[in-house]
Amino acid sequence: MPSLVRLLVSAALLVVLAALAYVLHLNRQPGLSLSLLLGAAFGIVLQRSRFCFFCNFRDWFDSGDPRGLFGILVALAVGIVGYAIVFGAWLPDPSSGRLPPDAFIGPVSLVLPVAGLAFGAGMAISGSCVSAHLYRLGEGSPTAPFALIGTVIGFILGFMSWNTLYLTQIVGAPMVWLPHWVGYAGTLVASLIMLALVALWLSRGGQQRSQPVDDTPWRKILIHRWPAWIGGAIVGVIGMVAYLRVAPLGVTAEIGSRARQIASVTGLSPGRLEGLDTLRGCVTVIRDGLVSNNGAFIAALVVASFAAAFVSGQFKPERPTAGQASRGVIGGILLGWGAMTGLGCTIGTLLSGIMAGALSGWVFAVAVFTGIATTLLVGRRIGALG
Repeated sequence: MPSLVRLLVSAALLVVLAALAYVLHLNRQPGLSLSLLLGAAFGIVLQRSRFCFFCNFRDWFDSGDPRGLFGILVALAVGIVGYAIVFGAWLPDPSSGRLPPDAFIGPVSLVLPVAGLAFGAGMAISGSCVSAHLYRLGEGSPTAPFALIGTVIGFILGFMSWNTLYLTQIVGAPMVWLPHWVGYAGTLVASLIMLALVALWLSRGGQQRSQPVDDTPWRKILIHRWPAWIGGAIVGVIGMVAYLRVAPLGVTAEIGSRARQIASVTGLSPGRLEGLDTLRGCVTVIRDGLVSNNGAFIAALVVASFAAAFVSGQFKPERPTAGQASRGVIGGILLGWGAMTGLGCTIGTLLSGIMAGALSGWVFAVAVFTGIATTLLVGRRIGALG
């Protein structure tokens, strides 16, 4: 069992989140209420299962351990099935030319793989993607605050380059929704076969690290990391519920929106961002309210990840070094630019996009992991990355 103090503090934080969600529900703000609950669940799962795209890829890339990537594949598989069920109820005929409401189906242009490469490079340099930096903020990471600051800067740079990219590449680019071409069954079968093939390829020669054996249920739940496949399955369910009741999973819409406000006030972005507000994804808008659904989601994510880390004894704040700060900012800039021009990150464009049957999700995924691998290889060769 964890210490009583840690257990009480963590439980109190989660009770406060639940109470706030209940108050919002009573005040007829169901979107904010459910966003708080889903964000809290997401933060706990990310922290407990170490659901981090970069860390899981690096485990396989460096030591051949595929278990973390299996968790991502499980999340995608569960989400793909869940989305297909929802889509089938809402839009029985996918060949009609209509797209499912609000699903993250983005344009496939040359900008998309470039954004993915930049985002992957930012992950390798900063040590995490945006969602992992948010949950590691709850663990006391010395790099995460600088990476998130860099992400805001990257978004502003994305706004500055957006009109040129949109008018030369993105406008008129196809938004390919696979069910429109091969139906729900065809998309479901093809997607699951693709995930199975990736899993088989990752398993070749894989070496799995041993984990401590502990028969105490409380320690398995509260102290030790959860198996990656369990975390992935829960992430897939959260993704389906989020889409069904609020919006597709994503963690950059609020960050980008605040960055857009800063850019607008300071005159750093164009007065008009061509076509941006008509596209799907974690699109940034200038908000009038104090907090949006996505803002409530990521706030609850950070608080709940802190609660999960604190009760397990994994909240270990450190004073940042100059290297951690610089890598965080530089990597964060690439993360922000990639997320802005790619209309989302590994959670929005990749995870929610692939779950929705969007070709853009698969393209972004290939580019992201290519960017990670390339940056690790080059960075290690020149001695810039460990």
